[in-house]
Amino acid sequence: MKLYVKTIAQSLPNWATVVTKSADLFEVEINDGHPDFQSLLEELETEIEPGTIGVKAEELCSRLGFDLSNANLYQLLEQAQTLISEIATHPDYRQLLDLGYTPDLNIADAQTALTYLQWELDRNLEPSD
Repeated sequence: MKLYVKTIAQSLPNWATVVTKSADLFEVEINDGHPDFQSLLEELETEIEPGTIGVKAEELCSRLGFDLSNANLYQLLEQAQTLISEIATHPDYRQLLDLGYTPDLNIADAQTALTYLQWELDRNLEPSD
């Protein structure tokens, strides 16, 4: 699991690692299978809405000393493109394709849709932070 945050605590738990750091954003990789992380999730677990049990991102980040990023649309598009590229090259995804998986919306379609959104954004809005 990855989190994108503005600030992080001085010391991170052994199940959290900073993957990338830019001027205004940290990408933190969480080993969500680690027992200590699972214990924290159990401790923070709450009813988010009727019938839905989970952990609110704000509560998790607050507990970890992270300040959640409120990424602008440009950053979100970049992150989405990166994730789609990772999915496209993931061995499990490739195996599904080899087994005959044919999604209604394929990876190229998703990348094209995001590219069109980027173009529309570039034409109509100035980048905002």
